[in-house]
Amino acid sequence: MATLMSGSRVQPAACVVLSSSIKHHLGFNSLRRSNCSFSHFHHSSFSFRRSGARRALSVSMSVSPLEACVKASITVPNKLGDCPFCQRVLLTLEEKRLPYDLKLVDLSNKPEWFLEISSEGKVPVVKFDEQWVADSDVITQTLEEKYPNPPLATPPDKSSVGSKIFSTFIAFLKSKDPNDGTEQALLSELSSFDSHIKENGPFINGKEISAADLSLGPKLYHLEIALGHYKNWSVPDSLPYVKSYMKSIFSRESFAKTRALPEDVIAGWRPKVLG
Repeated sequence: MATLMSGSRVQPAACVVLSSSIKHHLGFNSLRRSNCSFSHFHHSSFSFRRSGARRALSVSMSVSPLEACVKASITVPNKLGDCPFCQRVLLTLEEKRLPYDLKLVDLSNKPEWFLEISSEGKVPVVKFDEQWVADSDVITQTLEEKYPNPPLATPPDKSSVGSKIFSTFIAFLKSKDPNDGTEQALLSELSSFDSHIKENGPFINGKEISAADLSLGPKLYHLEIALGHYKNWSVPDSLPYVKSYMKSIFSRESFAKTRALPEDVIAGWRPKVLG
């Protein structure tokens, strides 16, 4: 039986209650917390000061959450699975403060309804305007176009920063030969990333988090857990900006809310390591 949580409505971590003065300014006489949804309102946004920080928020008249199908945990019922591409999508929803209904899919026993909406049986899949859309690249771009506030797009000249880390991590993780150069290849990519963050950080595009961070963060999370477990390896202290970057990403509320359990990450990589 596939594990499915079809009615799990998730409110974004950044959801707040508007003060009466703000509601009056916007013309909203009443807005209950249960209907608090900061998403798309005719592409218009407002901003206000809270705890000394200026936040740009978009208000939605529609409280209908987006439906998102993601991998289910294989170790604990009704928990998120270990797919970094699913987490990328959920991070984008969280950072854009969009409510969503989570559907957890057991990929080892895919239900018929899921195969009908995802012909290749892959996750993530998100429903936009009655159309199911697959592929995390397409999904996150669609979210950026439909819900542009807060903006998360990474400038083209920085969008590929750190993009080779994941493939070199996998090669090193799978390697059985300590002298095959895979560790050095990973260290080379991490070193380049360390230099970029030193010059441009704390995030890939500077002060604010962007789509590139939401893509790379889950992959670095897998790197940390899988290499720590299977190779007793960790990012060396000689790369302090990589380590501080990982700490910054992993400590975000959106990340804590959407990350996989470490045991799922370990179990997920086991076939590649032992296979």
